[in-house]
Amino acid sequence: MRVFFILFLIFFLGINSAFAYELVLPKDRKTTVDTNYAFFIGKANRAECITINDERVYIAPNGAFAHSIKLKDGENRIALKSNYNTQIYRFYKNKKKSSKEAILIEFDEPKNFIVKKDNTPLRNTPIDYGMNRISHLFKDTNLIITGQKGEFYRVFLNKNVEAWISKDAVVENKNFFEPRFITMNSETFKNASKHIIEFSDKLPYTIEETENEIFFKVYNPYVSEETFYTVNVKKPFKYTYETISHKGTYVFKVTEFPKPEENELLDGITILVDAGHGGSERGAIGCLGDNEKDINLKIANELKKILEIMGANVVMTRECDGTVSLDDRVKIAKENCSNIFVSIHLNSIPDIKMDIHKNKGTSVYYYNENSKELAKIVKNSLVTQLNTRNDGVRQASFAVIRPTEYVGILVEVAYMTNPVDSVLYKKEEFPSVTAKAIADGILSFVIAP
Repeated sequence: MRVFFILFLIFFLGINSAFAYELVLPKDRKTTVDTNYAFFIGKANRAECITINDERVYIAPNGAFAHSIKLKDGENRIALKSNYNTQIYRFYKNKKKSSKEAILIEFDEPKNFIVKKDNTPLRNTPIDYGMNRISHLFKDTNLIITGQKGEFYRVFLNKNVEAWISKDAVVENKNFFEPRFITMNSETFKNASKHIIEFSDKLPYTIEETENEIFFKVYNPYVSEETFYTVNVKKPFKYTYETISHKGTYVFKVTEFPKPEENELLDGITILVDAGHGGSERGAIGCLGDNEKDINLKIANELKKILEIMGANVVMTRECDGTVSLDDRVKIAKENCSNIFVSIHLNSIPDIKMDIHKNKGTSVYYYNENSKELAKIVKNSLVTQLNTRNDGVRQASFAVIRPTEYVGILVEVAYMTNPVDSVLYKKEEFPSVTAKAIADGILSFVIAP
């Protein structure tokens, strides 16, 4: 009888184990959050029935599942039920403090400030995120400050244009000398144009793009409230541009994207392949416990092989599991005079109600207008070859694709946290198929007339 009981217990526990779910998130049964949703991801046997607060959870063929529950302020009790047990999770949601809009304070007299370091964002709104950058100022740029709002100073450019800069990015200029205009000229080359504006000291500038032209404007409000100097350049079909400053001299250069010789594919093109995250930065975590950084790297290494076969000079930000800062990724691209920057990622569900039918598929991001066409072509190539949902082409202010010296895109191949997409990215051939689709998209962009 005792032997029979032991065998029965082993059999029962074996069945129970075979059907028991495993959670990747949340990690703790009790937690405090600032999010609007509690997010559950994990794996289970397909024969298992799981509900979360009585909502039925979809389980993919590979056992992956993901589900979100709306949270109220304060204590939330969430019951996760399976065939064999019920687990209670408690989420305490912090109540968001109501933020009062900052008040604009007008200065009695304008003040002179200078910028503390290179690549400082000048914005058209007093917000430190989003698509509001109008230029990146150089160290020691002279500014006239006329007011403040929250953590930003208001910059006077001329009577029709004002901008904003972070308070901690500037310091009051005690040794101010009024900048003077010296000279202005342009040079034209076979595939580029260079425009030089010289002043006695550094001044603020902006860059604006229309459908056919790029406008480079330098403002000198010290002369009058209407004074600014403009260079307008006709845009090539494919192009990059850069702004260089030495003391008060500005060089604005627009370069046509290099054209490979006939039948030479990507010969002469330098492509920076960036495997997103790495090292201590895991990226998103998949339903089955996969780390985004590892999948990104597999795709990047496959992409390197294919692009080199196509004749490209390929530079990698990482070829193993190491931590690389965003600044260093950009620095590597610029130091190697990269023509194209492609950053590889897999997506995750933001703090919204999850929909496994909508929060899936492929999206590609760009920041500058010169990169929009490449983003479209690569997205179409991925959607076609991977048979993923078309999640769109979007403009976003990601640090690695902001520079204008190269054509830059950030690819979100699929959603790590969608159980349907997990079936795709778990396939052995996923990295190579994805890499081929990206490479085909890049080739189509480069050889387009």
